[in-house]
Amino acid sequence: MSVPRLYWRTLGGQWRGWLVLLGCSALESLPAFLSGRLVQASVDGGFAAGDPVRGVAWLLVFGAVAALGAFGARLVWQRLGTIIEPLRDALVGVVVRGVLRDTTPRRTGPDASGVARITQHVETVRDATAGLLVQARGMVVTTVGALAGVFTVAGTLAWAVAGPVVAALLLFTALLPTLATRQRALALADERTAESAGEVLSGLRDVAACGAEPAAVGQVHTTVDAQATAAVRMATATALRTLVISVGGFLPLLLVLLLAPGRIAAGQLTAGAALGTLVYLSGTLQPALQGLAATASTVVLRLLVALRRLDETGAADHVGAEPTAPAPPDGTVTARGLTHRWGEHAEPVLRDLDLDLVPGDHLAVVGPSGIGKSTLAGLLTGTLAPQRGRVLLGGVPVTRLDPDVRRRLVAFTPQESYLFAGTVRENLALLDPAASDERLLRAAEAVGAGDLVRRLGGLEGRIGHSGAELSAGQRELLALARVYASPARVVVLDEATAHVDAHAEATAERAFAARGGVLVVIAHRLSSALRARRVLVLDGRDTLLGDHEELLRRSARYAELMRAWETVTPPRAAAALPAPPAARR
Repeated sequence: MSVPRLYWRTLGGQWRGWLVLLGCSALESLPAFLSGRLVQASVDGGFAAGDPVRGVAWLLVFGAVAALGAFGARLVWQRLGTIIEPLRDALVGVVVRGVLRDTTPRRTGPDASGVARITQHVETVRDATAGLLVQARGMVVTTVGALAGVFTVAGTLAWAVAGPVVAALLLFTALLPTLATRQRALALADERTAESAGEVLSGLRDVAACGAEPAAVGQVHTTVDAQATAAVRMATATALRTLVISVGGFLPLLLVLLLAPGRIAAGQLTAGAALGTLVYLSGTLQPALQGLAATASTVVLRLLVALRRLDETGAADHVGAEPTAPAPPDGTVTARGLTHRWGEHAEPVLRDLDLDLVPGDHLAVVGPSGIGKSTLAGLLTGTLAPQRGRVLLGGVPVTRLDPDVRRRLVAFTPQESYLFAGTVRENLALLDPAASDERLLRAAEAVGAGDLVRRLGGLEGRIGHSGAELSAGQRELLALARVYASPARVVVLDEATAHVDAHAEATAERAFAARGGVLVVIAHRLSSALRARRVLVLDGRDTLLGDHEELLRRSARYAELMRAWETVTPPRAAAALPAPPAARR
């Protein structure tokens, strides 16, 4: 389903709210329809007839009708949230799914353009829809009511009013394509500015280390200048629109002032009818036309552009994606010809990799920083699509699995552990909300987080925003317990123990190895390789797979890494390590 279709379906589902709005609109239209007639009655039947009491009485009725219209407008505001907020939630879901299913995500840092889509495009849709429901709806109601009133009060002048209004609306319609094009250009410029600034801010340390401040500043200035140019072009088109509508609004008023005296003198029009027509024009029709045009050229255009942009970056059912496949029969992982590069002309970080993992396998992935270990983790878990080759889970392409099925079968811990504000139970049960308390506590004990859970007050203990009150190592232990408690058959730990000591790391890895299923450890310490059944060494073009002893003989890179690690490993930590698992092959 496209985003525009999702938009209309979500709005259409709020039919009770629409019925209330219809009733409120009828109430709100009373002043627009009756204002001129009541003024006419006050003048012709009251003041002009020598009966000021009746004239004042009709004006009091006018005041009462205006109060009823204001009450109707207030009811609109009260019902607005029941229609708008479900729409906003649906669109935020579209953006988040689009970001999560992006097959070319950024390697580090937040997705600034995704954040911009939520904070700009989704909020634009939300605010624009609310503006249409409040302002444009009210202006349409007012315009229709005023025009109907003009025809009933002074039919001979109504056609003089209609001509300039229709001409102004036609000219305004002709400007809409230009306004839409420039509004879209401004929206894209805003998004590029947010993306450029996000890139620089997320890599600020590297920018400073390389002395690249001038280049970074120049990059941001270029996008800001482009955004300013787009804003100026949009402002120019908006000014022209304002001129057209102003002429269309004031010309009918001028024509009535010119024609009314002659019609009154000829007996074709009463003074009250002329004054009532002026009330319709100056107090109701003219402001309504100006407001309606302003809304159409800003709110509606912004709404259409934002919906189109959201549709381009993350349609609700991802048109063109492969159909989802049923759950696989087992948890075997097979990679064939796996190749991936970051950039069209970049050297592949993985090249023609073949890999077979069966339940019970424990694989450690080692290699220099930046060599592609985390990329491999993303490919194995289906969060990243390879340029060539495929990854199968139980014989089914992992990228074709239904996302809900994949989340149950594959668990992944990134390098930065994530906790959210809530109870310990809510955090540990994130991947399996139906998990029992006993299972969650068992998982915490298994990975070495039992004492931490007790210090936090048990499963009912509270965790603050992002777990800020906990150390990085404590957050890692809770994240490991969360994965252990999940029903996943395949677990990938991407340097998930970088902030705990060697003993805690060994405890967690042994627990996962004994848990069953497939375990892949992106090694932070080379001690992980000693505990694994097999080791995958990534070294650019040379990728080797084997056990520890075999790789010491076959891989110069692996032997070099081991010698360097043994040199810097504290004696106490080294003494606690197990012997190389040659007997467990």
